[in-house]
Amino acid sequence: MPSALSRISRRRALQGSAVALALFGLLMWWLLPIGNSSPSGALTFSTGSQNGVYQRYGVLLKGALARDLPDVTIDLKTSEGSQQNLARVAAGEADFTIATADAVAKYIREKKPGADRLRGCARLYDDYVQLVVPRGSPVLSVRDLRGKRVGIGQEGSGVRLTADRLLKAAGLDPKRDIKPLAAGIDTVPGRLEARELDAFFWSGGLPTSAVEELSERFQIRLVPLEADLIDKLHAPGEATSYYRSAVMPADAYREAQNGEPVPTVAVANLLVTTDRMDPAMTEGFTRTVIKSRDRIGNTVHPAQLVDLRTAVYTDPLPLHEGARRYYRSVKP
Repeated sequence: MPSALSRISRRRALQGSAVALALFGLLMWWLLPIGNSSPSGALTFSTGSQNGVYQRYGVLLKGALARDLPDVTIDLKTSEGSQQNLARVAAGEADFTIATADAVAKYIREKKPGADRLRGCARLYDDYVQLVVPRGSPVLSVRDLRGKRVGIGQEGSGVRLTADRLLKAAGLDPKRDIKPLAAGIDTVPGRLEARELDAFFWSGGLPTSAVEELSERFQIRLVPLEADLIDKLHAPGEATSYYRSAVMPADAYREAQNGEPVPTVAVANLLVTTDRMDPAMTEGFTRTVIKSRDRIGNTVHPAQLVDLRTAVYTDPLPLHEGARRYYRSVKP
């Protein structure tokens, strides 16, 4: 017959096992993503023209999202650029996109469909306006484009918006004082090389591969944008206040700049969605954008400039609640 001591020991052992089992169950409950599962579903990301920075960035971001959000499928959709991107997201034809802050301000100011639903997720990197001409061209300023054949970007692009404003600031009518060609970065380098164009505008991160590759096979030059032109650019109002004076570093395009920095105009790019997007999805998407900066930046150099300290400033758009959650989670 068991002694009283052995019965007590057995009872304590059973009690200890029960406590351990309860603690194990509690730990598993805490670790498992019950009620907080990883986002799932299908997303469309509207990017940009085939050889532009937006598209290259989108391709690499898709790979990063596949690792971080394995239950989410991403469909990339090329576009003419910022203006078309915003229209797509506002209309529900895309879920996320990239657009320049000036294009966003214009969309809001003109009260286009769905403008009040747009939300920001992150401030990304800056686009630099690049006016490209053959090295021996007589064009030394935007004003010298009068009568010239000029690539001004596709209708729905951010570069088209900026080019039109720069031409007007220089006293030129974009429709009458130049011979405009509505074409993007996927075709204008070849047309300049073939002497079908005298110049083209481009607005993108530095360096843009299509411009860099052109400079390596054809002698080009970057036309400086003077400070007085930028002052006039700011005059019309709020939508143009997002432009700032900037300088392209001397080594942005080594073959084109002859070791000289080039004054220009810069404008921020924003990661955009709408208030319809699920906060958990937006939080995960934003986290991947910030986390993948260095990996993507090894290939798309402008991505290296994505900075957690400034990413939260998505003016003129309010920050999406999901993005706000992410920034709060990483706040020191």
